[in-house]
Amino acid sequence: MVVNGDKINFPGGGTHFHDGADKYIVALSRMLKFPADKFNNGGNIRNVLDVGCGVASFGAYLLSHHVIAMSLAPNDAHENQIQFALERGIPSTLGILGTKRLTYPSRSFELAHCSRCRIDWLQRDGILLLELDRLLRPGGYFVYTSPEAYAQDPENRRIWNAMSDLLKRMCWKVAAKKEQSVVWAKPLTNSCYLKRDPQTQPPLCDSDDDPDSSWNVSMKACISRYSAKVHKEKGSGLAPWPQRLTTAPPRLEEIGVSPEEFQEDTGIWRFRVIEYWKQMKSVIQKNSIRNVMDMNSNFGGFAAALNGKDVWVMNVAPVRVSSRLKIIYDRGLIGTVHDWCEAFSTYPRTYDLLHAWAVFSEIDERGCGAEDLLIEMDRILRPDGFVIIRDKPAVINYIRKFLTALKWDGWLSEVEPRVDALSSGEERVLIARKKLWDEGLTAM
Repeated sequence: MVVNGDKINFPGGGTHFHDGADKYIVALSRMLKFPADKFNNGGNIRNVLDVGCGVASFGAYLLSHHVIAMSLAPNDAHENQIQFALERGIPSTLGILGTKRLTYPSRSFELAHCSRCRIDWLQRDGILLLELDRLLRPGGYFVYTSPEAYAQDPENRRIWNAMSDLLKRMCWKVAAKKEQSVVWAKPLTNSCYLKRDPQTQPPLCDSDDDPDSSWNVSMKACISRYSAKVHKEKGSGLAPWPQRLTTAPPRLEEIGVSPEEFQEDTGIWRFRVIEYWKQMKSVIQKNSIRNVMDMNSNFGGFAAALNGKDVWVMNVAPVRVSSRLKIIYDRGLIGTVHDWCEAFSTYPRTYDLLHAWAVFSEIDERGCGAEDLLIEMDRILRPDGFVIIRDKPAVINYIRKFLTALKWDGWLSEVEPRVDALSSGEERVLIARKKLWDEGLTAM
């Protein structure tokens, strides 16, 4: 994700793909009475989910406001819009709002956005709105721009009344409404839920339901209540951006990690990234790296260490440590849960740099093939892109055998890194650059 959120340079020079987007964001800021038309609201709006994002222009304009959007295309049947968004260097991903939860933990976003996204939010007892409810932080906003919000014909009035009734039962309140847009706000505490009639639909989720569980988990038509701590404190207790990036978040306690361990992890990754860049600086061209993936993100230390560089990082939490992804979101970063024994949901050639720390060791323990993962990484990686693989010496030696066949031998570096608190044993760091496959090809 964009760590610094300062700027974005699009192909063709300049940032203005749609002049109306900037006016739209300013209008939303004024609707919500944010100070001086700053959409980040003093750093308290950082993570946004843009549903049905098109070519992600909304997310692109948010970057100058120090806001990072996960731009999601539930149905990417229209001219490969997510592929275009990724080629613009905007954080975006393919996803399906269907029967399974989106692969993000609960309370990940301060704001969800739907502008003419053509989603039937009322289907199956409002289960898709309940999924947004799971993902929004206490007091989070849902910005809805659609004819249902203003049109007076009978069908649009019916949809508007049904949505309003459902969201009222979900304890959401209208925070602002103007022209074509309405903004709902999620409650800060459980108080409204506790005052509802016990028979009110949708019901509260069972107490044993884990709202953070998201890999291959069915959506549930119920409301995820807050923990007693969140209810008492009336919020997530997060620092504003950019302090959020390095401040130990309260949810560390839920995964048994101390603030001291968190800070140590941050420091280790800062040093590791400096060492990576020392190895690569002679071959990296200016502004050649934009889309980055950390395939085993831990607490997001690798992405945090890239703060100040004009890049964004897709932090991937392997399924076995998926609970750590909520720490990444609490830092103001973005990411997803994934099983690296399976293909990753993105187009070919969409990332400029892949970082794989102990990923091959992990899938080997599960009986998955390293060759399959190498091929998947090659599919995702752009020509002239880099891979940084940090793993056991035996793993690195095995991978080296495939580099020529993959044409990952445009440039190579292998070193033995300094042992630190995150080292599980002896490690090697292999950095390789992918060639453009145009050498020696002949017409058939």
